[in-house]
Amino acid sequence: MTKRTRQERQQQIVDHVVANGFASAADLSTLTGVSLMTVHRDIAELGARGILRKYHGGVSAQPSTVFESSSDFRLHTNVAAKNALGKAALGFISPGMSVMLDDSTTGFALAKLLPEVGPLTVVTNYRQTTETLRTHEDIRLIGVGGEYSRTHDSYIGLPAQEMISSLSVDLTVQSTSAMTSELTYHQEQEIVMVKRAMLNAGKINVLLMDASKVGRSALHQLLPVERFDHVLLTGPIDEMLLSALREHTDVRLVDAG
Repeated sequence: MTKRTRQERQQQIVDHVVANGFASAADLSTLTGVSLMTVHRDIAELGARGILRKYHGGVSAQPSTVFESSSDFRLHTNVAAKNALGKAALGFISPGMSVMLDDSTTGFALAKLLPEVGPLTVVTNYRQTTETLRTHEDIRLIGVGGEYSRTHDSYIGLPAQEMISSLSVDLTVQSTSAMTSELTYHQEQEIVMVKRAMLNAGKINVLLMDASKVGRSALHQLLPVERFDHVLLTGPIDEMLLSALREHTDVRLVDAG
């Protein structure tokens, strides 16, 4: 059996705890095949990152709004689908354009490809995207400021909304937590407000969604599906749902490989 990396092991722990609600350190040691000492270090780190909640002898899942919002958690989920969506979204971008990216890790998959296109102007509130693009001379980078959210690793709040509202870009690319055939959703009100401002700033708006987010809802309604000019999806997607989505906007299926 190939030894798992620390990142893979911690992802295995998170997946197990989220699925079961609670796990003891002994259970996790058996699951991962590492020592109790190593498991306790993993639990402590995951607790410090706000993904899991540490108890004496074990760990439980944080409320879904916490781990689903955690940038660190999202960076390591559905990676192949996000990379495929990012590559497909690159087809909407040509040299000289201005592009706005939100703090989604799906949008970050696109951000990593942007130096292939340049020159571009890129606007973002996501620290990971800023760090990735800041050294590329062909990228004019505009960072959105505001209140820093450690959970999202991005800048949000009223200052961010006001700055975004003062801009106009050729293309806005976003993702969000959930969508049905008619509406998109997010579990946090502050993020909803930033995403709405970003959509209003874009002349063309593209939504990137992997299959795990389709056919479900979250606490806050974000925007009607029809407000997005293009929706890129990875499958599998229910055919009836796909047909209903296509009544509202241009929907393109992307092969995640």
